[in-house]
Amino acid sequence: MTQFRQRPHLLALAWPLLAEMVLGFGVGLLGLWLASRESDASSAAFALANQLQGTFFLLFRVIGMGVSVVITQNLGAGNRAGAQASARAALGASSWLGLATGLVVFWGADSLLALLNAPPAVLRLGQPYLQVLALALALDAFNASMASVMRAHLRTREVMFNILAMHGLHLLLCLPLMRGFGALEPLGLVGFALAMVLSRIFGLLVHLALWRWRLHIIPQARDWWTLHWQLLRPMLHIGLPGAAENVAYRLAMLVSVTVVAGLGSQALATQTYAFQLMNVVVLFSVSLGFAGEILVGHLIGAGHLRQAHRLLRKTLLWGLALSLCMALLVAASAPWALTLFTQDAQIIAGATTLLWITVLLEPGRTCNVVIINALRATGDARFPVAAGAASMLLVMAGGSWLLGVHFKLGLVGVWIAYAADEWLRGLAMAARWFGHGWLASAVATRRRVLFDQNQNEGHGQ
Repeated sequence: MTQFRQRPHLLALAWPLLAEMVLGFGVGLLGLWLASRESDASSAAFALANQLQGTFFLLFRVIGMGVSVVITQNLGAGNRAGAQASARAALGASSWLGLATGLVVFWGADSLLALLNAPPAVLRLGQPYLQVLALALALDAFNASMASVMRAHLRTREVMFNILAMHGLHLLLCLPLMRGFGALEPLGLVGFALAMVLSRIFGLLVHLALWRWRLHIIPQARDWWTLHWQLLRPMLHIGLPGAAENVAYRLAMLVSVTVVAGLGSQALATQTYAFQLMNVVVLFSVSLGFAGEILVGHLIGAGHLRQAHRLLRKTLLWGLALSLCMALLVAASAPWALTLFTQDAQIIAGATTLLWITVLLEPGRTCNVVIINALRATGDARFPVAAGAASMLLVMAGGSWLLGVHFKLGLVGVWIAYAADEWLRGLAMAARWFGHGWLASAVATRRRVLFDQNQNEGHGQ
């Protein structure tokens, strides 16, 4: 019998996730603002290095997404031993993945920035900053997987408080380290990265305490380095397609940004500012999608397929209502909100138009985000990446050029391509779910979890 008969409300799981993402978004904005106080080159170095950091962080999503789904399925089936074994396996995988990623970024910092055509002044500032970020990146491998384990156990509030404290410590330390304090010399961007490293160490220590107190998991020395391939296999089955989907999205977005850059610096600035406001809307649907994934995973593990279907419909309705309301609010307030970034009337007018297109785009994106997470929770991980990658590369990337350049619609054409891509993927995912294409994967997942549970009980006897 499942240990989680009394499941929390969907919104009770979603709001801590939303708070985490909002604060992380805010820390990035503040860091960019502090870097801009140094120089334009410092801002560019900050942006390029963080872009690289975000790209490498996708690797950790392989383990984070996989372990979250596998643990929710095990807990739904009442297989606590299997859930703990998966958590320990994720810890060992995170060690090797974090170490490899950190070393690549540290030793290849110069080459990676040069690959992005960083000017000499930017390269000079960005290299030491990226090298210190490499250590923070290695620590993030642990924090990402350990937070995923906590969330899978429905401990989203504890994770939220840890993340809030971690970001708070980062903010507290970055100002004196960047600007100098007393006898402490100003370190500039390196100070921001060093503050991040110290905050990540703090987050890791708190996660270890939470694992001990809330989950009763105390990692042994071998857990940090041992690779349990049999336990990692179902995680990779979920995580690799999810990561591949993220990579396809980044590639398609890179093509579209290249198209926008070709339209001129004003178009690029307009796109940048519109994205800043649009991201506020996206956070709501993403947090609901993650919360839905956790609960659907528990239901699939318990064999409650009808309840999983009802929960998906509920999550989707909440997501559509919230994202549409937020999109309307952001579009209506855009002429005033955009003055925080620029006073250029043409840029403000152009970005406002793009944000009204977002009102049409968001329902499609919500269908896409919410249903993809639910499909992943059932074990149906390959369909989203196959259908999604084709749409992103052909409609988003190809459509950006076709509408924006060939048909001379400029930024409006690019954003129409974004909307078409989100709607196409959203409808494809909706057809998959409501056509019950996920049922075979859900049944196979339930059988695997029960088999693993019987194996664990047999070994226990």
